[in-house]
Amino acid sequence: MLNSYVYILASQKNGTLYIGATSDLIKRIWQHKTGFYSGFTKKYNVKLLVYYEIFSDIKEAIHREKVLKGWKRNKKIALIEQTNQEWEDLYEKLL
Repeated sequence: MLNSYVYILASQKNGTLYIGATSDLIKRIWQHKTGFYSGFTKKYNVKLLVYYEIFSDIKEAIHREKVLKGWKRNKKIALIEQTNQEWEDLYEKLL
């Protein structure tokens, strides 16, 4: 079974946030980090993987992404800090 993910990237601690969903987290975060695609994360230098959740179905991940995007900023920050208080980049731990 293929896992799917919802993730939050940040430009820095308490900085600009980006929420996405993917079926290949390592590849997708690499794309953000290298600026592979031009867009929001490249423009605002949003490259730190500060939070992610794992799902068994991409539809669940996409639903969760939409839910998180609807949250106010302070609630998103509280979610990140529940598991990553220092806002460290979790990407290296995935490799």
